Amino acid sequence: MTAPIRILVVDDHPVVRDGLRGMLAPEPDLEVVGEAANGLQAIALVAQLAPAVVLMDLRMPQMDGVAATASIRARHPEVGVLVLTTYDTDADITRAVEAGATGYLLKDAPRDELFRAVRATARGESVLAPSVAARLMVQMRAPASETLSPRELEVLELVARGATNKDAAAALFLSEATVKTHLLHAFVKLGVDDRTAAVTVALERGLLRLER
Repeated sequence: MTAPIRILVVDDHPVVRDGLRGMLAPEPDLEVVGEAANGLQAIALVAQLAPAVVLMDLRMPQMDGVAATASIRARHPEVGVLVLTTYDTDADITRAVEAGATGYLLKDAPRDELFRAVRATARGESVLAPSVAARLMVQMRAPASETLSPRELEVLELVARGATNKDAAAALFLSEATVKTHLLHAFVKLGVDDRTAAVTVALERGLLRLER
């Protein structure tokens, strides 16, 4: 039997932590191994408990979720950080993604969406809530061909050819965290929320050509 996905819940509200633990408990492949009330505790517990996924709130005392995410991703690039917050401002989302967050969900997301996002994060896949992707698209109204960077196109082409994030990172001499960040930016610019859709849209728009 496959070991369950180890999860660290980070939120400064005990009621929220209890609620998430109770929500995740019935899922046999998900296991909450610890809780933290701020970013400093989160960093310490990641080192101690080795979770696969951190559910990270953004606004907390002592150290916020963005700073904690950046530190965790720098020290433990194999750990996925899934932001789970009530805040969906452009600045919050951008700062979290740039810090290395693997995904971004809002706390009003249905539980099944949360479960899927946790599992995708554990697989190393990037996840954006549809409402978050739509909000970011408002900033990026230019055609995708004008906004996708050369590096984002390189990452997408490798993904289209079947590369994992780890494969793409090795091929481009980047970290996996950087590859995930490029993918998240591409998702927003293409108006999609997963890698398969990103490749499909990029091919349809002629941004990728895989004949060779």
